[in-house]
Amino acid sequence: MALDDFYRNCAEIIRRVETVIDGKREAVQMALTALLAEGHVLIEDVPGVGKTMLARALAKSVDCTVNRIQFTPDLLPSDITGVSIYNQVEREFEFKPGPIFANIVIGDEINRASPKTQSALLESMEEGQVTVDGTTSILASPFTVIATQNPVEMEGTYPLPEAQRDRFMMRISMGYPDEAAELAMLRRRESSSPLEDLEPVVSTVQLIAMIETVRGVFVSWAVEQYAVSIAQATRRDDDLRLGASPRATLQLVRAAKARAALDGREFVLPDDIDALAIPVLSHRLIPTNRVSGRGNPFDPGAVSEIIARIVGATPVPLGAVGPA
Repeated sequence: MALDDFYRNCAEIIRRVETVIDGKREAVQMALTALLAEGHVLIEDVPGVGKTMLARALAKSVDCTVNRIQFTPDLLPSDITGVSIYNQVEREFEFKPGPIFANIVIGDEINRASPKTQSALLESMEEGQVTVDGTTSILASPFTVIATQNPVEMEGTYPLPEAQRDRFMMRISMGYPDEAAELAMLRRRESSSPLEDLEPVVSTVQLIAMIETVRGVFVSWAVEQYAVSIAQATRRDDDLRLGASPRATLQLVRAAKARAALDGREFVLPDDIDALAIPVLSHRLIPTNRVSGRGNPFDPGAVSEIIARIVGATPVPLGAVGPA
């Protein structure tokens, strides 16, 4: 797909989603960035700020298959992946696919389910496949999980383990809307929900072409070295107990390619790495108890400050601009 067409489609998707989500351009762009970079998104924030609405609006703006899973403590792994049922007519077991078999899967309040059920997503999020009863089934392509979780109401929840969090390309938050955006929301939703009027902007075929465009964005050796230097610094930092994984470095560069394309560029700049370092790395890092203060190893504020410090201290390599 030509970069002009890519940019035009992205602008239209953002415009349509913003008819549902008022005043949250950055969150919308981040979610779209992850979708185009073939990553998964964890939206974490307090109740009522539009986490699920953002996921539904983004999914509805693309003409592809969408399934929603409401995570609860009694949810079983088979409720996600599917189950083999005995067919009395054929006298054999046949596989009934679960809701994970869709292009976009919305996982609402993912931390409400038990770790056993959460782990049912591990294979699908990393490898794009599901194995049930020894039989492996390939998931639809493209495939993206958009999950939400509430960080303040912790009763009856199960924090995502490190392996699960590391499979999300980025963690974003919505935040409260400003006064103008909240007033606009009241006016638009007096009689109906704008989500009902949202129409798809691109088809599945067009989305695949847009993903291919992102894959073709140029990343210079200097920018790759810059991303690796940041990841290496997290592993050596005295304030961190767990640094960034190699998967984190790979996804940081992939997300930077999508961000560059969203800006209409065919190459990645160090600025793209800087802008995405916190949303891509923060949920993967664990600070020491001394830094987190109250002993909370997942304090996003403390981790974000550490990442910002590391990024600021990492020198930008010379020649880290466009292709030669």
